[in-house]
Amino acid sequence: MQTSSVIKVLAAWLLGLLVVIAGAITTVVVVNAHIFNPEEQVHNYLEAVSDGDGERALGLLNASVPNANAAMLDGAPLEQSMAAVEDVAVGDAVDVGDNRVDVTITYTVRGTELTSTFPLERTGTEWLFFNTWEFVPSVLPTLELSVINQAEATLNGTRVAMPEGRNRFAVFYPGDFEAHYTSEFFAAPAQTVSVTDRSTSGRRLALATEATDDLVEAVDAQVRRFLDECAAQTVFQPANCPFNFQTESRVAGDIRWAITEYPSVSIEPFNGNWVMAPLSGVAELSTSLQDLFTGTIEPVTVQREFGFTARLSVDDDEIAVTPVVQY
Repeated sequence: MQTSSVIKVLAAWLLGLLVVIAGAITTVVVVNAHIFNPEEQVHNYLEAVSDGDGERALGLLNASVPNANAAMLDGAPLEQSMAAVEDVAVGDAVDVGDNRVDVTITYTVRGTELTSTFPLERTGTEWLFFNTWEFVPSVLPTLELSVINQAEATLNGTRVAMPEGRNRFAVFYPGDFEAHYTSEFFAAPAQTVSVTDRSTSGRRLALATEATDDLVEAVDAQVRRFLDECAAQTVFQPANCPFNFQTESRVAGDIRWAITEYPSVSIEPFNGNWVMAPLSGVAELSTSLQDLFTGTIEPVTVQREFGFTARLSVDDDEIAVTPVVQY
């Protein structure tokens, strides 16, 4: 073979080799940019959280669990934490030096735009060419929940124990959390909070439990029944009752009591219990009196303002109101 032919063959071979090498380099660059990149790790993490896969999310985030209740870290509660997180967009990685980048995501929660930033670091390569990225190790943030005078509450659709009315929960981020308390006699309106990054430890939800209308109506009925029974007594001083009438005249007709203004019932929390505010009302006495000196008999109608307190006990479906009358 002539020298010129050999040179042409070698040149063609080298050109082909360069093309292959260039293609391989391009492939590595493309794969690193679109598959083995920090943004993809964030996508994978968000997918795990949305699926309620706490074990996978925790491993991807490279996070440890603090000393807190773990009820929000898996399954339906975790999945629920992403239900209100909408319009998620993962931004490009920003180099911050030392083989580290920050990836910021934007999203909305109930119409409010929020952001979360994830720090990641390059930890090596796979198959000699492809970069490996991991989240910088962290500790999960926590959420503190309190509820007045109750030992449980509902957080992200899950009933959770609330010893002494308080608890602390480890959570993933981003996440939206809704808590409420509902029972027949006591309820607390729903409260929400969003956790946006790992530094938001100590986010709080405080549930202000109040007596329900059903409880107030039941207590009011007992108070009214007590006063009606007092009014049914045909004496000036009904026994164990908060109103009376005193006179030096002689009774000359029937004694009739009527409650013209019933107390307004108010139930409030106090020192770990439920108490009733002092009760006040008006009773009306109708009778006839005879003057001891003149013998004159006159009809009498008088209004008597009264006040008393009552002890309240609520146990499951049993309500007890115990009036406390002081003379």
